Amino acid sequence: MKRGSPVLIGAFVIGGLLLVIAAIIAVGGGGFFTRKERAVMHFSGSIYGLQVGAPVVFRGVRLGQVTAIGLDYDAQADNFWIPVVAEIEPALIRGLGDGSTPAAASVPAPAPLPRGGQTVGVLVARGLKAQLAMQSLLTGQLYVDLDLKPQRVGSLRGGLRHVVEIPTVPTAIQALKGQIEGLDLRQLLDDVSAIAASARSVVAGPQLKEALDNVVDITASVKRIAGRLDKRIGPMAESAEAALADARRAIGQVGSAADRVGTTADRIRGTSDRVGALVAPEAPLVRDLQRAAAELARTAAALRQHAGEDGTLVQDAGRALHDLSRAMRAVRELAEMLERNPQSILRGRRSETGQAAGRAAAAIDDVRQRRSERPEAAGIAEGSPAQAPGTSPPAREEVSSR
Repeated sequence: MKRGSPVLIGAFVIGGLLLVIAAIIAVGGGGFFTRKERAVMHFSGSIYGLQVGAPVVFRGVRLGQVTAIGLDYDAQADNFWIPVVAEIEPALIRGLGDGSTPAAASVPAPAPLPRGGQTVGVLVARGLKAQLAMQSLLTGQLYVDLDLKPQRVGSLRGGLRHVVEIPTVPTAIQALKGQIEGLDLRQLLDDVSAIAASARSVVAGPQLKEALDNVVDITASVKRIAGRLDKRIGPMAESAEAALADARRAIGQVGSAADRVGTTADRIRGTSDRVGALVAPEAPLVRDLQRAAAELARTAAALRQHAGEDGTLVQDAGRALHDLSRAMRAVRELAEMLERNPQSILRGRRSETGQAAGRAAAAIDDVRQRRSERPEAAGIAEGSPAQAPGTSPPAREEVSSR
């Protein structure tokens, strides 16, 4: 019988070992060469449906799986805690666990871990919380749901060294269950029974009937008031419409009055502008008034000069009156002579009559001569309404008296 070659046998054995290693790697999905971080979570309630191998998910992304589930008793609190250990692959969270980001550099790890833990520590420092969630309503299987909830307070237990602990928060169902368990159902039922008894007594008592009667009366009163209002609403509406129409007419009249006032104001403004133009210092009317005032001033000065006690007009008037007196005296003498001797008209007394007539003629000529010598003074005296009437009456009175 021929022996086999040792080389072939060795090659066959090595190939089989390589196939076995490859199969193990394929089945394990390469997990043997992946760095993982361990984390522990402590739950106080029931975790029925959570099994080893259950996924650990962060916002829908699977980061790892549950590797161990235990049960711890707290003698001080007389309570049981359920530690759940999970393995998380930090390589799935890029840019956080390697310390390259500011958040990772500023948040230290809770303790030196044998296989890492920097990424989970950073997430816990930023408010990472864990709670149970339902995978399927049919199977009732649970998984661990991770999320950042810094506003919620989680429960920490501790106990495992060199393992990062993730705080846990109860689910909504667990919180509701805890509130229900905290209620005193017996007291609640007693209160409900007391309320029902009070309601029965109120319904059966006379107060409710009286209240219902009052409600009926109030309803009837409301109906009567509504009927009256229906009857009065029509006239009131008509009155309101008439008042509105009057108000509109009044507003229109006020508007037209305002327009007229505006027009009048414009006219007054134009008139004031024209008056201002007329009374301006450079206006022709003002200049004419100034010239007239100057002429009146000069005329008044001339009148004062001629009408004074030493004025020429007064002196001329005095001489004229003196001459008139002489003439009238001569005429009177002539009249007296004629009265004594009327026959002298026929026979005449030439000496006396001639002398009287001569004296009268001389006086009259003297007056005429003086008036012709002072034409300006006579003109001023005749043109002045104040001096002419003042000088004439004395002369007339003297002549009439003589």
